[in-house]
Amino acid sequence: MAIERWEIDSSHSGIHFSVRHLVIAKVGGQFARWTGTVVAPDGDFNRASVEVAIDASSIDTGVADRDAHLKAAEFFDVATYPELTFTTTRVEPAGQGRLRLIGNLTVKGVTRETVFDVDHHGLARDPWGNERAAFSARASIDRRDFGLTWNQVLEAGGVMVGDRVDIEIEVEAVKQAAAKVA
Repeated sequence: MAIERWEIDSSHSGIHFSVRHLVIAKVGGQFARWTGTVVAPDGDFNRASVEVAIDASSIDTGVADRDAHLKAAEFFDVATYPELTFTTTRVEPAGQGRLRLIGNLTVKGVTRETVFDVDHHGLARDPWGNERAAFSARASIDRRDFGLTWNQVLEAGGVMVGDRVDIEIEVEAVKQAAAKVA
């Protein structure tokens, strides 16, 4: 069996998130530093395993004060929990070019099963001869499940920060040298 290893090219990929703010609007952000690997037995992404490590301190919402608050103990506590991680436990085919990636997401030391709906956009060879694969993934989580509970009740009702966090990931992965397994 040939094991294909694909390194995620973070310079051509992104991890983005959005959450409701003041009940009526959405605020978004991204993580700037992260790494990941996809391992696909015989090149079959339906049987792949994925590992991703995110530098929690690289959170970027475009507002320095908000980023500092998100890095503090009330949210990600990056001094104590410097990484967010995701590791697959299984992959389920979900139709032509679609997968359900099920795995363990760990945030702030709390691990929860999380399901990503994935679209495989295909393969292409870049100008330097490298084979690349592209994917889009989406998931929604409840931030309270990961100990991210800070909030403020609004005078008019509701809360400042919504509980649901929508995650969108765009991945371009580069195939590495294949290894043979006996």
